[in-house]
Amino acid sequence: MSVSAPERTWVGPSAPERLNILRNTTSIAIVGASDKPSRASYFVATYLLSSSKYKVYFVNPVAKEILGQPVYKSLADLPEVPDLVDVFRKHDDLPGVLEETLAVGAKTIWLQLGSWHEEVAAKAEEAGLNVVMDRCVKIEHARFHGGLHLAGFDTGVISSKRQLTA
Repeated sequence: MSVSAPERTWVGPSAPERLNILRNTTSIAIVGASDKPSRASYFVATYLLSSSKYKVYFVNPVAKEILGQPVYKSLADLPEVPDLVDVFRKHDDLPGVLEETLAVGAKTIWLQLGSWHEEVAAKAEEAGLNVVMDRCVKIEHARFHGGLHLAGFDTGVISSKRQLTA
């Protein structure tokens, strides 16, 4: 007997709507940020700090510093209300992160690749938040700003022409 994943009924914002969310964002809090270079949150943090205009905050109750930046124990501890809360937490933690997001007054909750929670999406939208699920902020930003290669990484190649080999 196989267990199937619950059906996905929520429909997220279109590409132009996601671009609009990113354009209207000035600060991003990464909840579940890690100081381990092998973690996706670290990769996203490195990209956002080096390749975007955003003020980036890290939220993790145990880490002290990530990429030379201070780490805050909760969203409530941040020096400003972030526009976007980028979530790298396990599925069962998502309702609590939503409650924190609503309590501080952020405009957008963004669940990373592989993260999907229909109830969180419904409650967030009901409260007036923008919701994005199962997408990566880094990939979306790079996609809209010309820095995305097929694999989702910046190759450093500017030309659309193939390089000739000798």
